[in-house]
Amino acid sequence: MLKYIHLSDELESGIRNGTFRQGSKLPSIQTLAKQYGYSKSTVLAALNELMRRHMIYSVSRSGYYVVQKSSRGEGKEPAMIDFATSAPDPELFPYLDFQHCINKAIDMYKNDLFLYGTPQGLPSLIKVMRQQLAESQVFALERSIVITSGVQLALAVLTLLPFPNGKQTILIEQPGYHLYIDHLRTHRLPVQGIYRTAQGIDMHRLEELFKTGDIKFFYTIPRLHSPLGASYTPQQKKEIVALAHKYDVYVVEDDYMADLEQDGKSDPLFAYDTDSRVIYLKSFSKIIFPGLRVGIVVLPDPLNEPFIRYKRSIDIDSSMLSQGALEIYIQSGMFARHKEQLRSLYFSRAKRLDAALRRESERSEGIFHYDPSKYPGIHTHLVLGEHLSVPQIIKQSKKRSILLEPMDKHYWPGYLQRNLIKLNASHVSEERIDTGIAQLADILRSLKA
Repeated sequence: MLKYIHLSDELESGIRNGTFRQGSKLPSIQTLAKQYGYSKSTVLAALNELMRRHMIYSVSRSGYYVVQKSSRGEGKEPAMIDFATSAPDPELFPYLDFQHCINKAIDMYKNDLFLYGTPQGLPSLIKVMRQQLAESQVFALERSIVITSGVQLALAVLTLLPFPNGKQTILIEQPGYHLYIDHLRTHRLPVQGIYRTAQGIDMHRLEELFKTGDIKFFYTIPRLHSPLGASYTPQQKKEIVALAHKYDVYVVEDDYMADLEQDGKSDPLFAYDTDSRVIYLKSFSKIIFPGLRVGIVVLPDPLNEPFIRYKRSIDIDSSMLSQGALEIYIQSGMFARHKEQLRSLYFSRAKRLDAALRRESERSEGIFHYDPSKYPGIHTHLVLGEHLSVPQIIKQSKKRSILLEPMDKHYWPGYLQRNLIKLNASHVSEERIDTGIAQLADILRSLKA
């Protein structure tokens, strides 16, 4: 990486995490050169790069200042401490970089982006995706990779598609991904649930369901589960894949948080699959922005042609403009830089959230239980005492400017809902995480009394 790019990334991280506050003046060029050990010309190039990114501006004979975002209310923090929203923080979206990639994609591909594309996806993007997937220990042939309009479409096609095992029932985790639950309910499909906790799932129960439940596929989020935030251990992943092979069941692995993983030794289920039982899904909604409707599916050979045929009957192709822009975004190195910045920022928030919850759980006197992780994620959950009412907690929290969301929509009808509260820090600045968790703990203690 060029020195000035490395320095601009360092400075941008400082702006993102509050080291350099909005509206404040940056240290002088001479000071930055001494602090980071770079030449003045390198520092100046880095500052020019930050101006291009609209992160700072210069004032003649005064220096460089951090841009003050109007969405923050002229430098004031938002009124609510939002632990409910799971979408990425809009202030972290790579607007300018992606705009540049869209313009370049139009120049490069011209009319090709405005015509119907191939059902499998833009061939040049598929080549790039194969390389990206390999970085996550997903080694796939190009013919096995299909581009879809988001993971939601991929799930819809897989649910509709007849599988080689001839089975009908979809097995889902409880709690689980609420939008897929909505899809299954809307289409009145046969569903079984299996309870999941921070410790994982009951493997004996999973084997029983695989053996007797006519399970077509098991839909699971092994890594940084939504909404629990927990991950399976390597041993649990191996057991799931082995049971799938033993009982002729497929596993649909939704690895939507793969790019935000902090554990370098954490591999997907796909990496343990030697029998073509795992269907791998990847999304960019949490790492770039939700409006980029591009999903990746890696399919076993028997499902490849039928999947493309069924997909085409629902959606002729995924946006060629989005695919072309994403290809350029990845190839240019912009994606790698953005991913590293976001991972660093989110991990910093995750550690702050983890520390605050550990601290308050030690004082909780059984009011709630928090199960810490070796690699904390940007979202997690609390297990509440049975005497506490989640609706009452949400109501009291709102009065104290803390936004929470119930777990109801994450459960299939008829499944017992555990007394849980989910917490997501993607929209909460580090300094406000401590305040929010301390106030939430106070609310829980007051409701117990």
